Amino acid sequence: MFLKRIVTYCLFSFISVSLLFSQEEFPAWEEGVMEIHHINTGRGDAAFFILPDGTTLLVDAGDTSETHPRTLSARNVTLTPNRTKSAPEWIVDYIHQFFPKDKPVQLDYAMLTHYHDDHFGELDSTRVLFKKGNYYLTGITEVGHHIPIKMLLDRGTNFPLNLKNTSVQERLNKNDAYGMIPSLKNYWAFINYQNKENGLVNEPLKAGSKNQMTLKNMPGKYPGFSVQNISVNGKIWTGEKEEYFSLFKEGEYPGENPLSTCIKISYGEFDYFTGGDISGVNALGDSDFKTVEANIAPVAGPVDVATLNHHGNRDSQNAFYVRTLRPRVWIGQTWSSDHPDNNVLRRLLSKELYPGERDLFSTAMLQANKDVIGGLINRYKSLHGHIVVRVYEKGAKYDVFVLNDESEKREVLKKYGPYESR
Repeated sequence: MFLKRIVTYCLFSFISVSLLFSQEEFPAWEEGVMEIHHINTGRGDAAFFILPDGTTLLVDAGDTSETHPRTLSARNVTLTPNRTKSAPEWIVDYIHQFFPKDKPVQLDYAMLTHYHDDHFGELDSTRVLFKKGNYYLTGITEVGHHIPIKMLLDRGTNFPLNLKNTSVQERLNKNDAYGMIPSLKNYWAFINYQNKENGLVNEPLKAGSKNQMTLKNMPGKYPGFSVQNISVNGKIWTGEKEEYFSLFKEGEYPGENPLSTCIKISYGEFDYFTGGDISGVNALGDSDFKTVEANIAPVAGPVDVATLNHHGNRDSQNAFYVRTLRPRVWIGQTWSSDHPDNNVLRRLLSKELYPGERDLFSTAMLQANKDVIGGLINRYKSLHGHIVVRVYEKGAKYDVFVLNDESEKREVLKKYGPYESR
């Protein structure tokens, strides 16, 4: 029996060491390749893009407060990979690891989908003040403090409410448990300082524009690349030129989520959609066709890869939207036991809504989700990790990589593909 245990232990040790040394490093970026890194920090959304000519883009930099009971409860994912850095510091560390070699580390573009803590940061008593700029380090302000941002896009401040109006701020503060207005004021202080000292340009996203985010290095070499602005502040592109229509009126505030910026990135035959926290399922008795999802679906059209709107929460991914976009790959940027909702998952997997295969990936999945969702959870290709979409030259094919989010080395755990773009 003793000898058997020794043999078993040696065999287990050999297998463990073999697996350790068999882990692959993610391949270095090369010209002509587009990479989309969905970074898991456990504190909100962050996606880092390296475009085909080396132009860089960051979409969101979530940083929910470490002082909130919800953040530290079993309802939420833990800070990943550990607590030695803040969430924005982990984003910065990640970007440095995968940034194109021999290029100055900077973000040509950063875009915020909307002004919620899990997308742009939040003030609390633990934040460090950068005295010279009079702003605290949280979310996008901390990322931008360490990595220069050339152009910062957001949903603006003027529509449907003027967020810089003091009476509007007082009104919003009354029903806000997460301090959006103080965090916004901190964000504006960051913009002012970075504009004066480092030339940062801040612009609101323009609905319908296809020229606001362009390749910076070799645009003529990649004519099949574009970033199409689909929606912002409920202003929906019509599909014609830069024309749009608005779902909301001046003074009408539906909350932050429906005001999210939505973009479609195309590279040759490949298409990718991300829409922040827009929703598609209205309150009982109201039509889902009045939602942002239903209105953007026809102009977004079919795509190869899409992120889950609102992290896959219960008010998202309505049937019409799923049927219209019908991606081959769904990516959930998830951090809560609300992500994804069981009914949302059923719609994503429904062959009645659209035929063919579809693969689902999640940056994090709590045990509570596994217990409630049950067998359907097995339909996911991966439940944990940084999810990277690597699109090859001319966008004809792409792979999906799962990177280890528990290790600072971020080794490749799994690789899926190649997928053929449609």
